[in-house]
Amino acid sequence: MESEEVAAAKVASIFIYPIKSCRGISVSEAPLASTGFRWDRLWLVVNSKGRAYTQRVEPKLALVEVELPIEAFSEGWEPNRSSFLVIRAPGMDILKIPLAEPSTITDGVSVWEWSGSAFDEGNEASGWFSNFLRKPSRLVRFNEAAETRPVNSDPVRSYKIKFNDMYPFLLASQGSLEALNDHLEVPIPMNRFRPNILVEGCKPFAEDLWKEISINRLTFYAGELCYRCKIPTINQETAIAGSEPTETLRKFRSDKVLCPNKKPQGRVYFGHMLVCKDSLIQWKSKKIQVGDPVYVLKLMSSYDDATA
Repeated sequence: MESEEVAAAKVASIFIYPIKSCRGISVSEAPLASTGFRWDRLWLVVNSKGRAYTQRVEPKLALVEVELPIEAFSEGWEPNRSSFLVIRAPGMDILKIPLAEPSTITDGVSVWEWSGSAFDEGNEASGWFSNFLRKPSRLVRFNEAAETRPVNSDPVRSYKIKFNDMYPFLLASQGSLEALNDHLEVPIPMNRFRPNILVEGCKPFAEDLWKEISINRLTFYAGELCYRCKIPTINQETAIAGSEPTETLRKFRSDKVLCPNKKPQGRVYFGHMLVCKDSLIQWKSKKIQVGDPVYVLKLMSSYDDATA
């Protein structure tokens, strides 16, 4: 299905999550790299065996705030010796991580099915996170020059990610959040769902069936709907988990409801995972900004096409 050249929505917010599972940064514009937004999920906290920590098992990560220089989100900017990732958390001293790549490599870092080497950010960062989580921890940085982590889904395996869960981008709409909140006794903010791109101006869950969209002349392909783990149940201000919104999503956003012809896997969906076709083109200027219109180029015919 082809759509007319009328904007279906506009970009309301852009979020970057430099350290996987820690708090995000809201930015007015964001440059794209071959693995998604620059700086997004570039760092990861791991345990003593190199395995990724996420809020699923360490909800306290929700309390870790991160800050990057504002100029880091300008196209073509490169860090200097006074450029830092600044990390804060309740009861902790401020930790500053140089943005220049470290030289120490550690092996055996793993996220889900992937394992490989990464840069180790050193003993000060290790001590900080070990103290905060009360267990041995290290902070590592994805080694983009030496490691490749493909999107683990057909037909988009040519696209690459850093420490993201599955895809380079997650898009959600304000209308979908408002529709969900209409069903909840206590409304929740969008930070429960950790999108990269928040759009507004479309009907609730219209984004579910967007197969191909254009933002600032960049083409994004839909991967699949995002099936949610327990992280949306964690209050991002307190790190305390509850039963919502998963309990309510199960009533009208489960695979059983959306895809009655498929064998249910007990999943609930919110948001759409994307890849950017133009991220593979070296020479093209690539960024999106808050306020950019979103054009729908192709639509899916049903939820069966949108779910794995």
